[in-house]
Amino acid sequence: MRATIIHGPGDIRVEDRDYPVVQLATDVVVRVTASCVCGSDLWPYRGVKPTHRPSAIGHEFIGVVESTGAEVTGLREGDFVIAPFVVSCGKCPQCLNGVTVACDRLAGWGGKDDSGVRIDGGQGQVVRVPLAESTLVKVPGVDKADQALRRSLLTLSDVMATGHHAALSAQVTPNRTVVVVGDGAVGLCSVLAARRLGAERIIAMSRHADRQAIAREFGATDVVEERGDDGVAKVRELLGGVLADSVLECVGTKESMEQALHCVRPGGALGFVGVPTGGAEIPLRYLFDKNITVAGGMAPARTYIPELLADVLAGTINPGRVFDIDMPLEEVAEAYKAMDERRAIKVLLTP
Repeated sequence: MRATIIHGPGDIRVEDRDYPVVQLATDVVVRVTASCVCGSDLWPYRGVKPTHRPSAIGHEFIGVVESTGAEVTGLREGDFVIAPFVVSCGKCPQCLNGVTVACDRLAGWGGKDDSGVRIDGGQGQVVRVPLAESTLVKVPGVDKADQALRRSLLTLSDVMATGHHAALSAQVTPNRTVVVVGDGAVGLCSVLAARRLGAERIIAMSRHADRQAIAREFGATDVVEERGDDGVAKVRELLGGVLADSVLECVGTKESMEQALHCVRPGGALGFVGVPTGGAEIPLRYLFDKNITVAGGMAPARTYIPELLADVLAGTINPGRVFDIDMPLEEVAEAYKAMDERRAIKVLLTP
């Protein structure tokens, strides 16, 4: 089968790999129908995160179950499934508390499971899924050929779940004012998540016309292109002299965190989901002085998917709009390049 392998900075290839098979009793094998490139995939692509050896990559995919292990009873051949961006057991204290990303048996796509068996990356044709029943979410009655629905289901694997986590962490509720820092797929999904939770005013910080258009479609009431002190001043102007109740930080850099913190009113809340890089820090004294609540981190997508899935199937939300380019898997190198150069918001890959 064909799979995406990263060899080093800027070096993404599609190569032949052994066809995955069930190796453990709790495994299933999934034939991927769609995957995608994530903004966090760009960190090793740019060399910010080192690649020590050629490795399978990709952590967002949907597909159809091809075979199951002996202990798998809740999934069967032909089931359509969503794969969250990490593997989790569903039984440890962390999973039972909803924090599946801190599972005692946590594993990532392209790594190894807790038995030491290699796991395939999501950007490929087929994936062996360990701990399948607790990891995968079955979607009954879905036509795998439904392209529009497929796109939104794929966002639940990561970016829509992450946007939802940002909104919950920032205490978004009806009548709150919200600022979203970051206009990538996660930032745009955060706008949608804030609207879904009833935010009264949603300000999207974006300098790109195509992303601004989707932000407005998703529920942004205002767009701010300014950055730094000018951006904070613009937010204050739009909100009648005060700052936002809730701010969602969706980038992870030092600059984005500073922008986000200074857009929060005293007593407000900041939810951060951008993977920290580039010296991003939390200034404790500033939080102390302003009584700002900070929460967030890696989103427990497996916990959130069922709730969000209901809205996707009902047509209440359509997060699949963040995919603005489709490419075949064989063109994945160009997909990474398009994302890196910001010519694409998010690229959907078809095996």
